[in-house]
Amino acid sequence: MASIPKTSEEIEGMRVACRLGSEVLDYITPFVKPGVTTGELDRLAKDYMINVQGTVPATLNYAPPGYPPFPGSICASVNDVICHGIPGDRVLKSGDALNIDITPITKEGFHGDNSRMFLVGEASILAKRLSEVTFECMWLGIAKVKPGNRLGDIGFAIQQHAEKHGYSVVREFCGHGVGRVFHEEPQVLHYGRPGTGEELVPGMIFTIEPMINAGRREIREMPDGWTIKTRDRSLSAQWEHTVLVTETGVEVLTMSAGSPPPPAIVLPLLNQGTAVPA
Repeated sequence: MASIPKTSEEIEGMRVACRLGSEVLDYITPFVKPGVTTGELDRLAKDYMINVQGTVPATLNYAPPGYPPFPGSICASVNDVICHGIPGDRVLKSGDALNIDITPITKEGFHGDNSRMFLVGEASILAKRLSEVTFECMWLGIAKVKPGNRLGDIGFAIQQHAEKHGYSVVREFCGHGVGRVFHEEPQVLHYGRPGTGEELVPGMIFTIEPMINAGRREIREMPDGWTIKTRDRSLSAQWEHTVLVTETGVEVLTMSAGSPPPPAIVLPLLNQGTAVPA
C-alpha cells in the first residue's frame, strides 16, 4: 500500500509534535548519569510530557495486536537491548549505552517520534564508535531523502556504511510513516538496494531509525513480549529522526536546541533543500 502525503495542515501539526518530541530528549539529558534508574527517567519524561507540554506518551499502554500493553512512557534500551526496553528498576552504571525512544502525542493527535543514544559516565571505545557510526548511518539515510529517490536508496546508504565498519543491521524492525497514527505506511527498511521501493514524493513523513549491532544481526525476544536483544549479546545502538520530504529535499522535523548536529561525514551530501539548524 502506497503512503499518502500529508496536507499542509498535517505537516504543520507534525512540525509541532516532532519539536516537542525532541525537547523531551533535551529535558531528560541531564538526568542520564550513573545511579539513576530507567524507571526514574520514565517518570521524569512522563511528568514533563503531561504536565509541562500537555502531550500524552504514545507508548504508555500501547498494545498492537499480539502484544501486551507497554507499561512505559519511554523505551529505555540498555547495552544489548536493541529496542523496546521496558523502563524499571535497572540502575544505570558508568559504561552503559542507553537508547531513549520518546513519542509525545499532541492535543491535535500528532505523534513526534524520535530517539537518541546516551553514553553513561565513561563509555568504552566500542560503545562510542558504535553510537557514532549508527548516528552517521541515520544521517546518511536522511541525506538520500528527496523527491524522485526511493526507499531503497535510504536503506542501501545505511547498510553500506554499517557493514563497512564491521557492524550489522537489524532486519526485523524498521522506520515507518507517522502522523495521526503512530505507525503507518511506508515501511522504511534500513537495508536494501538503490533504486528500489516506493518513490519519495513531497508531503511524505516517516522515521529513519537504524538499529545497528556490534556483532551479528540476529535478535531474541524476551519473555515480557516487548524487549528485543541481540542474540549474541553484543552491543546495539539506535538513533531516530522523523523527516518530511519537501519539494526540494528533506526537512528534519525532530530537531530542537539540544539536538546533536549532523556529522561532518554527511554535510557534503545534504542538498540545499535540507532544513536543519545552523
